[in-house]
Amino acid sequence: MSNERLRGLPLVIALSHPHDAGGTAGHLADVLLKELKNVPIVEFDADQLHDYRARKPRIRFVEDHFENPVMPQLKLYAVEDRLGTPFLLLAGAEPDLQWQRFVRGVVDIAEKLEVSVGLLVTAFPVPVPHTRPLPVSAHGSRKDLTRGISAWKPVAEVPSSVSSLLEVSLTEAGIGTAGFAINVPQYLAEAELPQASLLAMEHLSMAAKLSLPTDQLLDATDAANAQINEQVEANPEIATMISRLEENYDFNMKNAASQMLSLEEREQGKMPDRDELGATIEAYLARFNEES
Repeated sequence: MSNERLRGLPLVIALSHPHDAGGTAGHLADVLLKELKNVPIVEFDADQLHDYRARKPRIRFVEDHFENPVMPQLKLYAVEDRLGTPFLLLAGAEPDLQWQRFVRGVVDIAEKLEVSVGLLVTAFPVPVPHTRPLPVSAHGSRKDLTRGISAWKPVAEVPSSVSSLLEVSLTEAGIGTAGFAINVPQYLAEAELPQASLLAMEHLSMAAKLSLPTDQLLDATDAANAQINEQVEANPEIATMISRLEENYDFNMKNAASQMLSLEEREQGKMPDRDELGATIEAYLARFNEES
């Protein structure tokens, strides 16, 4: 792929790490690289960025010898979607070391290639059931790509990640960003959850107008759901827990829909009156007292 064809492309960032809930970002990147034509254009030095004692590479022992070590890799790829549309993909193991230096390097590359938008995929565990659509926390500076996806707008201090630092730095460099953080059920966060990767890929497809491969993830999702449901049916305690999560999810989604409607009304200049505000506050307090 020529240097000119690399300019002005969207940049997808999907970095795997130990806290990648459901293996979402790592699995998504693996599928893209397996299913789509790609070529690495930048390789970062893993020996400078990886803590081998904290995350030891896997290696296979066969009878009387070792073979096939899987060493960490972190690369920027030029990829073509199913229709031949190019985009950039930053994939591999999230760095353990030299975060600020790494972020500066990525932003410098993005500026030189005149990246059109930075699209970030992450996931974190939350108390939601697998039997309901997984929520997505959308974030970033490109409000046109994130508006209407997330009803909740919390303010919190949380542990950082390389992806979150890249969002900040890309935005400061004048490159628009949109991130999609998949809310993975807590009780499945340690397992590989293809439905989370599938949801992330769907959002990427819409945001970047790309035709991405979903067939493998669709099949894997059906198999994973069947396996999960089988285990739930065999364990009444888990079934009870999930039932409670479903009740809480349905209540919160109902409130979220109301909040989204209220937000749209406020944007249109339709403000609720004093009685409506009072009723909303009283309902919230009543629910709070019941839960406590």
